[in-house]
Amino acid sequence: MKTCAIIPVSRFSHAKTRLSPTLSPSEREGLLRAMLRDVSEALRSHVDRVLVISADEDVLEYAYSLGLDILEEKGQKDLNGALEQAADFCSSEFDRIIITPSDVPLIGKAEVRDLLKRSETFDLVIAPAKGGGTNTLILEPGSMGLKFGDCSFFEHVMEAERMGMSVHVYDSFYLSLDVNTAEDLGEIILHGEGTHTKEYLKGLEFSVKPSRGSARLEVSRTFHLG
Repeated sequence: MKTCAIIPVSRFSHAKTRLSPTLSPSEREGLLRAMLRDVSEALRSHVDRVLVISADEDVLEYAYSLGLDILEEKGQKDLNGALEQAADFCSSEFDRIIITPSDVPLIGKAEVRDLLKRSETFDLVIAPAKGGGTNTLILEPGSMGLKFGDCSFFEHVMEAERMGMSVHVYDSFYLSLDVNTAEDLGEIILHGEGTHTKEYLKGLEFSVKPSRGSARLEVSRTFHLG
């Protein structure tokens, strides 16, 4: 079964704005670059092609420098429109696609081979994000409409069931962790041994410890005056 992995990537200038209290714009771009390396490296050993789709020339140039295939978004598309463009691009050559966002840097610690194996039995394999989103989706190109956005896990499952597709939910801590908050950075520092993302955060001198407040973790950073 021939498989293409599709990784949608937003503009570097729009990268992870929810982290703006914690990281500068250039640091957020560096974080996205590190995460894209982790996601693409985890996938490329299990699939026939890794395709990055983006409207940002800098993103596409960086992806190309990593040895990835690239596809420029055509027109003013939302995420689902871009993914449908990529799925259509893949449809003539590939039997299935695996869609994973660029901000799931611990995917290499999940059982990607097992995840793909499940798709030989089920029409749709889906890994939920911790906030109700979708962090991995495996399906035949064009077999159903894509519903990425708020609570998209439930939207995808309902759409698949409406289409009469069999569904397997793949629960994984590593796949559920997308990076949007300072606490998420703390989880990467704790669990991301061997990833480019953890090394990048270590270089920015972040540290983490259990929190006694409402947050799960207390993430701090050392600044040097000089």
